[in-house]
Amino acid sequence: MARPGHTASLLVAVAMTTLLLAAGTATAQDCANATFPAGRWFERCNALPVLGASLHWTYHAANGTAELAFRAPSPSGGWVAWGINTAGGVGMSGSSVFVASHQDGSGGGAVSVLSTVLESTSPSLTNGTLGFDVPVPPTAEYASGAYTIYVTVALPNNSTTQNTVWQAGPSSSGGSILPHPMTGTSLQSVKKQDFLSG
Repeated sequence: MARPGHTASLLVAVAMTTLLLAAGTATAQDCANATFPAGRWFERCNALPVLGASLHWTYHAANGTAELAFRAPSPSGGWVAWGINTAGGVGMSGSSVFVASHQDGSGGGAVSVLSTVLESTSPSLTNGTLGFDVPVPPTAEYASGAYTIYVTVALPNNSTTQNTVWQAGPSSSGGSILPHPMTGTSLQSVKKQDFLSG
């Protein structure tokens, strides 16, 4: 016969496991139920582990490209970014990224996309040539409290497994990209992404 304290602990563990499974399922369903403008559709999606972000894509084996949409919540005056580390690392430094923000920083102007290489933890954030080809240039939109970046990339070295990064942060009133927080989940936004199987 189980001891009362042991039974209570077991019930709490079962309840917590059930809640975590339910939360994971809900996140996966939110990812799968995402909607996009007419003409855009993606075969797969991942609810990324931090910052409320998600990645949606269609992999084209014939030419080694991935057509994708990266979506992350942000205040309208903030910015979001997604990219691939082409330097062989697993963090931001060395990553080729796309950064979406409102041009004027107020949340009222047009949404623009900066394509840049993060050469260090204090990058220059200038438009430049990325570490992979971009057959279809990036575009972005802001709706319902989130930015979405659309782009088609040629996966580096024609490999379906890539070290990906993503981030979100504030902008100044003049539209300048300000640094993201250097604590908590902002330092956990990395994932080895399999574009073939998810």
